[in-house]
Amino acid sequence: MKRLLGIITVCSLSLFLSSCYTLKNASIPPNLKTINVQFFENNAPLVVNNLSQTFTEALKDRIRSQSRLSISRNESDATLSGNIVGYTIAPVSIEAVASNVAPIADANRLTITVRVKFVYEGDKKINFDQDFPGFVNFRGDIGSQEQTLIKTIVDQITEDVFNKAFSNW
Repeated sequence: MKRLLGIITVCSLSLFLSSCYTLKNASIPPNLKTINVQFFENNAPLVVNNLSQTFTEALKDRIRSQSRLSISRNESDATLSGNIVGYTIAPVSIEAVASNVAPIADANRLTITVRVKFVYEGDKKINFDQDFPGFVNFRGDIGSQEQTLIKTIVDQITEDVFNKAFSNW
């Protein structure tokens, strides 16, 4: 009886682990092999010089590391394109100060919004064109922490885009 229980446990565990592994690519149709990730131009009113390059490369890296797809510059099975449409800094809490002094922000929120268009015309026609916002709250001056904050937000947005494009089949 113990031996049978052990065999069932090993088989169940093997099945579970193999299904977890295959789930990574299971939602990507077999005939989808290449994707063209176009450059995401920064059209936000407030522009950070390296944001377009940072976002575009992070999206490519996520696709390379979490799927079997090849990135193509030429004709491909699917296309991801878009632009950065928002980069804002706004206060999220106000510091209490004397009544005769103007209030100041205690914490701020950096928000980046990227408009993404995904086109795939294969067996299952999957297309979307939507905004993906990401944000992080911070204290202090933005200057010394801006690149770290941008990386955090870019990671959030690329995960959301990847999940929308490849997990909603």
